[in-house]
Amino acid sequence: MAKNDLQGSLDLLVLKTLSQAGPLHGYGIVLYIQRASDALLNVEEGSLYPALHRMEQSGWLRSEWALTETGRKAKYYRLTPAGRKQMEEAEKSFDQLVRGVRAVLRYA
Repeated sequence: MAKNDLQGSLDLLVLKTLSQAGPLHGYGIVLYIQRASDALLNVEEGSLYPALHRMEQSGWLRSEWALTETGRKAKYYRLTPAGRKQMEEAEKSFDQLVRGVRAVLRYA
C-alpha cells in the first residue's frame, strides 16, 4: 500500500472519530480509535499530531483550546463541513480499496 493510502486511512479514522464522538483532544482521538477497533488499531501520537495539523490547514478541522476532564489545557478538534465532505469521499475510496483487495485475495 502506498504511503498516501496509509495517510488517507489515518485521515479517515480521525474524521470518522470526530464525526461520531464530537470534539476531542489528540489523546482522546487515540483512545477512541483504540476502543472502537477493539485495540486492533494503535495510532501513534507522532503520526497523529502532524495529521491533525495538516487537516486543520486543509480546512477539514477546527480547533480551540479548552480544559480537559482533569483540568489540563488541551487543543480540541472538531469536524468542519469541508471535513465531513472529505470524510464521505474518503469512505467511498476506502470501500473501493477494500473491495479491490478482497477481490484479489479471493482470486489468488
